[in-house]
Amino acid sequence: MKVGVVTFPGSLDDVDARRAVGLGGHEAVALWHGDHDLRGVDAVVLPGGFSYGDYLRCGAISRFAPVMTEVVEAAGRGMPVLGICNGFQVLCESHLLPGALIRNDHQRFVCRDQRLRVENTRTPWTGAYAEGAEITVVLKNGEGGFVADDATLDRLEGQGQVVARYLEVNPNGSMRDIAGVANERGNVVGLMPHPEHSVEALTGSGTDGLGFFTSLVESVWA
Repeated sequence: MKVGVVTFPGSLDDVDARRAVGLGGHEAVALWHGDHDLRGVDAVVLPGGFSYGDYLRCGAISRFAPVMTEVVEAAGRGMPVLGICNGFQVLCESHLLPGALIRNDHQRFVCRDQRLRVENTRTPWTGAYAEGAEITVVLKNGEGGFVADDATLDRLEGQGQVVARYLEVNPNGSMRDIAGVANERGNVVGLMPHPEHSVEALTGSGTDGLGFFTSLVESVWA
């Protein structure tokens, strides 16, 4: 598959995401925030970083980038979209995912190897995992606390839209230990930890994150 990785001004992990896409067996296509088309890709990754300097709110400016008009339209047609860290924030600001990400409850940036439990394996990004799989991936964020009202949280849990939860320690105060969520259709996933940093045994925390990229298989979505 051809997987587009968007670079915004201030993106830090776009190169890492493209490498992870390649290691997952796909062709990585570099997309620029000012692009007005998606260049024929089959899926899109919004990487981590500090898009537009995180001015206003994280992801608040990125949602208005020309490429996001195309991403929102394609996601509505079923294209798989993965937002990692800042990309998760962009997806929430774009209303492709519910809830919001706010400053960590301890008011500090956190960088650590983080244990997760994969709770939803029915998305294009998680099918390589067994339900309930416990994995370790890199986490690094300053505004990673997932919040939503109780009705939204109940709906996410009741409909199986919680993709992953933090284990052992909640690093940022996310409600109900939520580390990642999906939309109702399941094609759009936001994840605060960084699976693209956990795809090679030589570096990072191992290879537990690779499944987010090998999960992606050819599918008809248009």
